[in-house]
Amino acid sequence: MKIYNKLVRDRIPEIIKERGKRYRVHTAGEKEYLHLLRRKIEEEVEEFYENPVAEEMGDILEVVEALMEYHGLDREVVERVKNEKKEKRGGFEKKIILEGVEE
Repeated sequence: MKIYNKLVRDRIPEIIKERGKRYRVHTAGEKEYLHLLRRKIEEEVEEFYENPVAEEMGDILEVVEALMEYHGLDREVVERVKNEKKEKRGGFEKKIILEGVEE
């Protein structure tokens, strides 16, 4: 049996079973779930770096949404805060690099 010990999408066990394979799973507790979500976001970002396509970005957004839900954050509130911050401080469109600030 190949060992993964990683967070997977909810239908993955069903898909594995449909392929006639055996598997072993468990439901994560709160601490384990948060730890694995953090690992998953890193994994998905790395996959996007290697292959910057919509599917990989969708995977990142799925994990971001799971993190928002875990922490009890409302998506509309997060979007509003993001937009307010962009309005006040700007986005990243101009590709500005801050080299230093004289004290």
